[in-house]
Amino acid sequence: MDTPYGPPSDPITVATVGDRTVAFLPRHGRDHRFPPHKIPYRANLWALRALGVRQILAPCAVGGLRPELGPGSFVIPDQLVDRTTSRVQTYYDEGAVHVNFADPYCPVGRATLHNATKTNQITPTDGGAMVVIEGPRFSTRAESRWFTSIGGAVVNMTGYPEAVLARELALCYTTIALVTDLDAGVEGDHGVTQEEVFRVFGENTEKLRGVLMDALKTIPLDRDCPCGHALDGLKLPIELP
Repeated sequence: MDTPYGPPSDPITVATVGDRTVAFLPRHGRDHRFPPHKIPYRANLWALRALGVRQILAPCAVGGLRPELGPGSFVIPDQLVDRTTSRVQTYYDEGAVHVNFADPYCPVGRATLHNATKTNQITPTDGGAMVVIEGPRFSTRAESRWFTSIGGAVVNMTGYPEAVLARELALCYTTIALVTDLDAGVEGDHGVTQEEVFRVFGENTEKLRGVLMDALKTIPLDRDCPCGHALDGLKLPIELP
């Protein structure tokens, strides 16, 4: 499908999980052709809403910023720090449309993911700030140590502007982060490598899939959270799908 912001990363697969209709969109494209700073974020979120999606579960790979968050750990962040530099982060280029973003992630989605991890015998870190960097390079040691010093738990390249674009469309958005490495400033002498990241992600894909499948089957369909009211009282310069 097409959007006012161009095509999304790939055709969207619509299928059923349990008794739920679910849409799946690989943010990087199926062949991973989009690096994190080139992902068509606005098109992706717009296309999902146009299909009828109102709740988004967004898995991602991250680097751990604390020694206890080593490879294979799972984190359900509750906060976000934007350190990107070049990404378009809004649909609203005209007028005064200022959305509340104090809590970036849906509380109901976070609770659902937490329950799904327990069902799959996984003990996640519940909460923590995800620092989102521009990429595609990894952090320097100094940057990594700084991210830790300001309260970061994990570091990632794709979680923003996804989260705020979802909020601007009054969608629920929740992420679950799989730690694939300890970031450069934490420990070790070689820094982060792409090979390491891809290897650990592959080793934990089945665990992550199990969590997501259970969450998709159990997330409440009646939205009782602030996300759906994010645009209440605002005069929008565009018509939402």
